[in-house]
This record gives sequence, structure tokens and C-alpha cells, in this order.
Amino acid sequence: MRIVLDANVVVAAFAARGLCESVFELCLYSHEILLSEPLLAEARQNLAKKLKLDRQTIADIGRLLRKNGAMLKPAAVAASACRDADDLHVLGLAKAGGADYIITGDGDLLSLKHLDAAESSPPGSSGHSCMKSSSRGPRTRARPTQRGFMTLSPTLLRIGPLAIAPPLLLAPMAGFTNYAFRQLVRRFGGAGLPATEMISARGFSQTEGRGGDPPERLWGVNDEPRPLAVQIWDNDPDTLAEVGRRLVEEYRASVVDINFGCPVRDVSQKAQSGSYLLGYPDRVGEIVARVVDACRPVPVTAKIRLGRTRDWINAIDVAQAIEGAGGAAVTVHGRTAEEMFRGSADWDEIARIKPRLSRIPLVGNGDLSTPTAVVEAFERYGVDGVMIGRAALSRPWLFAQAAAALRGEPVPPEPSPAEQRRLLLEHFRLVVEQFGPVEGTVLMRCYACRYGQGRSGAREFRRRITRASMPEEFTAIVESDFPCE
Repeated sequence: MRIVLDANVVVAAFAARGLCESVFELCLYSHEILLSEPLLAEARQNLAKKLKLDRQTIADIGRLLRKNGAMLKPAAVAASACRDADDLHVLGLAKAGGADYIITGDGDLLSLKHLDAAESSPPGSSGHSCMKSSSRGPRTRARPTQRGFMTLSPTLLRIGPLAIAPPLLLAPMAGFTNYAFRQLVRRFGGAGLPATEMISARGFSQTEGRGGDPPERLWGVNDEPRPLAVQIWDNDPDTLAEVGRRLVEEYRASVVDINFGCPVRDVSQKAQSGSYLLGYPDRVGEIVARVVDACRPVPVTAKIRLGRTRDWINAIDVAQAIEGAGGAAVTVHGRTAEEMFRGSADWDEIARIKPRLSRIPLVGNGDLSTPTAVVEAFERYGVDGVMIGRAALSRPWLFAQAAAALRGEPVPPEPSPAEQRRLLLEHFRLVVEQFGPVEGTVLMRCYACRYGQGRSGAREFRRRITRASMPEEFTAIVESDFPCE
């Protein structure tokens, strides 16, 4: 087995206490280690400034590596040498739970102890494959900056064949995550996987059967950049499977997501869908299996809550049913259906699910309103990705801020009040373009009330904007009353 080690990993490791040993351990596990970038050139150009390493320190690193068996070769040589399936490409190092991990080119986090298993495999067997198989139990994927250690390679989330980078997902929110809002989020950047509003599979099927237009919530999907997740809901496996197939074939959905978490009465009680199905893990598994078969090779995911009530938390059972049925990922909101959005999301309960999954990634959701909270979700609770919902409605730039924090970079500042006013008007223009002047104006009221929160004059602005009925009136109120102080 040969290990291909990025130069930035080496320099970053030497700049972090407690991880220098990991580099030397890697050296000892293989007779040949290639640095995919020339160490000194890479360090001088990019890393020296960030890590404040002088040339002498960098030179010492090179000498120490050579002394411990590393072979320094140019990037072109390393790239050509790393074609063997047995080779392991190391993108980063991290420390979690007192153990050292290597971040692989596949986006996985493997404990160094897996290298022991690989090296002790029978002659002629693939050490790399051995490591892969040993990591099929509960495993942690590439994670962001750990305290005291700078991971310079980007983090990503694997959902089936898709690599989602950064591992930040926009939550599907009925009435909010329309095409206009998704455009706005994409302009700021940082959202690895945006999602549509949730779509009633039965409503879609019945409307199409009568020759009607497709759901308004699919407006613009065909022209939208990818990746894009489309969320559907119902309780009938056949209906969901058929609609999932059509979303893949006709709308080129990157991911088909099934909602098992909506607590709204019309969905959960009247339609016996959404969070109602949390009480029937076997039924959830049956639905997922049917949709997976219909949508291949496009990955199928699911969004759930902790359970129906605090006395009936069964998210582990539901998540395992989703995994067993072929689901590619599960997103868990940290509240029960009974709690709706009251209280605080229980991230400890979310974290309990991770060790009980053997194959698919876990995405956490709930109360992620700051870049710090996003980073903490990865570091403290061990999720593979996070989904941001309501906080993004008033701050669509939050994804860009969180992505920077995960990369260990300075967090971009909040837009100024004047910039937010211009953003609101641009958001309004996009909504009117999609929904028309009257419906667009009414719809934008709820968005506008979320802008400028906490500033002087916000209450008066909300009072006036919620009465606007035409674009001219809406624009005039924003220009005159938007809280800019």
C-alpha cells in the first residue's frame, strides 16, 4: 500500500500541537509516501502566511519527513502514481475524541488504527480495501476545523454518488424556499445542496392526471443549477415512487427527499403523512425502498424528527429503517412533532443516532443561526452535514459565513443595513418575476418582516409592509421605512 499525502496536510499538522506524531505514523505505515504538492513551494506560497511559519521551520519539516522515510516528488509524479486502487490519498488530519484520524480523498475520516488492519492483511490483499471494509461500521466523514488544528482542505458530504461541498444544506420550507429564494442563496454561495419546497406527491399525480399544470413549487427547477434536492410527501409508496421517478426523469432532480417530519396538522393528522409516519418505522422503510427502486441511480434521502412526542423518541429506529431500505442519507430535526418549533433543538439526541448508522451520513437540523453554531454541530455532535432552515430566511448570506468558518477562514461581515435594503428589493423583484405583481407582493410580506429584525424602526416597518398590496406600494415602504439604524 502506498500513501499519497498532500503537502498542506504536513505543514498544518506541524503547526498544530499533538498532530505531528500522526505524520510520522503515516510515514511508518508505508515504504513510499508521495507529496502531491512540492512541500516547500506550497508552504511558501500559501501556508506560511496563514500559519506564520518561517522558511527555516518549513525546511526542518522537509528534512524530518525525509529522515522518517517520506519521498518528496512533484505534483505531476504524485498524480500519475496515485492511480492504483490500493493507494490512499490523504487530504487532511483531524483529532476527535482523543484519537487521530486521516481525511481521505473519498471524504471519509478513518482512524489511524485502520492502517494497522490494512498492514496486517494477508499478502496480495488490498490494504486500502481492507481499510474501506473496516470503516463500514459507524464512521465519521470529513469534518471541519477542529479546535487547535487547521484543516486546509475543503470538507464535503457524500450522498450516494454526489459530493456535496460544503456540507451545508438549505432546508425545504413550505412557502419560503421557492425558486426566487434559492437564487438569492446561490448568489451568496455556501449552500452545498439547496432544496425545493415540499411537494404533495398525491396532488402532483392527480393534477397531472387531469392534464393540469405541474406544481407551482417546481417552477424554475429545470433551469436551475445543480445539485438540487426536491422534497415530496405522502403515505402511499406507489404514489411516491411514481412521482419520484418523474422528478428524476423529467426534472433532473439531483436528490429526491421524502418528508417524514412535517408536524403541520393538515399533513400529519389529516393526511396521515409527514411526522405521523414516525410511529411506523416499517412503513417508512417500505416507502423508502419503493422510491429508491424507482429513482435509481439518483439518491433518495429522508427528513425526520426525533419522534412524535417526548415520551416516544424513536429516531434511531426510523433512521435505521431508512438505511436498511437503501436511503442515501437521513436528516434529523432536533425536536419532536408535538414540540413543533417550541423550545430548543435537542442535539444530544441527534448525536445518539450517529453510532447506530453503519453506511449513510447523518445530517443535523435545528437552531443553527450562527456560523459558530454550525461549526459546533460538527465538532461537538459528530454529524456529517447540517441543514439550515428558518435562520436563512432573514439571513441568506448565513451559508457563505458558515462555509468560511468551516474552512477556518475569517467569517464575512453582515451586509450593512443599506445593503440589506437593496437585497430585499432584489428579492422582491425575483418573487414578482415568479408569482406576478399581486401574489408576489403578498408573498413578500412574510419575507420582508424578517429583514431588519432587532433594529430601531423594525416594528413600524413590519406594521406598514404587511399592508402592502401592490409592487409600487411595497417598494415605496421599503425605500422610506426600512430600518437602517
